[in-house]
Amino acid sequence: MAAPLIKAIALDLGTTSIKAALFDEYGQLRNLISQPAPKIETEQGHYESDALCYVETAERVLKQCHAQSANNLPNPPLGLCSQRSSFLIWEKINGQPVTPLISWQDNRGAPRCESLHASEPTIRQLTGLRLTPYYFAPKLSILLQEHPTWREKLIQGEWLVGTLDTFMIWRWTHGKCAIIDASMAARTSLMDIQQQQWSPALCNLFNIPRSILPQIRPSTGLNIALDNGITLNASVGDQSAALIACVTDNPAEALVNLGTGGFVIRYLTTQKNTLNGYLRTLIYQDNRKKTHTAIEGTLNSIAAALAPYPVKECRIEHLATTNIFCLAEPSGLGAPYFRDDWGLFFSQPTNQLTPTQITALLLEAIIFRIARILEEFHQDSPLTKAFLSGGLSELDCLQQGIAQCVPLPVLHLKQKETSLQGAALLACGLKAKYTRHAEEIKTLSNNNALLEKYYHWKDWLDALLRSTG
Repeated sequence: MAAPLIKAIALDLGTTSIKAALFDEYGQLRNLISQPAPKIETEQGHYESDALCYVETAERVLKQCHAQSANNLPNPPLGLCSQRSSFLIWEKINGQPVTPLISWQDNRGAPRCESLHASEPTIRQLTGLRLTPYYFAPKLSILLQEHPTWREKLIQGEWLVGTLDTFMIWRWTHGKCAIIDASMAARTSLMDIQQQQWSPALCNLFNIPRSILPQIRPSTGLNIALDNGITLNASVGDQSAALIACVTDNPAEALVNLGTGGFVIRYLTTQKNTLNGYLRTLIYQDNRKKTHTAIEGTLNSIAAALAPYPVKECRIEHLATTNIFCLAEPSGLGAPYFRDDWGLFFSQPTNQLTPTQITALLLEAIIFRIARILEEFHQDSPLTKAFLSGGLSELDCLQQGIAQCVPLPVLHLKQKETSLQGAALLACGLKAKYTRHAEEIKTLSNNNALLEKYYHWKDWLDALLRSTG
């Protein structure tokens, strides 16, 4: 029996790992190659890694994976997905980095965000995003302020700046292509998501010359020949790729991804986001320049909150056994609240509680935040189902808790590496026979205690947020 035809190759430039895989005609990933990404060094809010080490690892992973396709399809199209907002500055003449790879987690842009607080409504209207140092613009703005000569070198074209995908594509085309796809550009805080181009108003606000930014291109149909013989056909942000693999473009379905952080996302039914506080996300722009957009709620650093505790020992019956409420986002509440003043917080002292009881409170907080986001999405425009993915979604306790608290079917996605799958699907024009594998979560108990506590938690959270403005 002949081996399945290889349709594409996918490369995921992640924060903690770099992965590549072949994607066959039945929508299955094959020959997965994975290596750890270079270690990120942290100091005083700076998150940096060795950019050239990152390049070497990515090229090694891609080469090993590509070699596996030689007997089937020598040069399958490449779908690239990248961590969003990580960037660097490099010398045009030789490609040597001027800065380390500065991670999306880096906080050096905080002072610029504080200085632009009065302009946040304008930024939100143009970008669909909140003003936060996670994005490219605040960090680059601070670097150019601190190093005036860098600005001149960039304006003169001696140096270049771009997100990780821009740097990789530039290197792999021998400096011929300095581009960024629309989904990655949309997370810089410099792109007008209505016009899908760099915004003069935003560039002026952040004091970043528009001329130094890479060219914005569609996410698909790129057809760019790389120096390794592969043709880059799609490039997209990692979260966009995961959404494409999990819910295609069905606005009646939502994705809940639970990993280092968490996000709840659904495609928009119209071009407008009518829910206050939620992010508007440009998922991808196709080769006809049609954009696909979504609305997104976020949970910050939930894995860090759970890390010290025995999460695998927690069961559904451990939940809703106390009258203590909790918030479980150490770096502050994400969308739709964006409140740095409330992170990891308990409504009462917990020094008398066991580790299992504290774990239960943290898991309740995650369940309740997800349930409320889904509830508000559902009220705005009905949902038919929600899918769970990511490492934390493997916890039975979280699966059961979410299923008990939301008014729609909840399914657990069984396939892994959804970012790779989404990038590959885009690379082959969404033409593979791709099938989702998901199981509906059946609640094992008719106990309404968790749902009752969820209603009380919502009242408590609203009162807490009102009390501090």
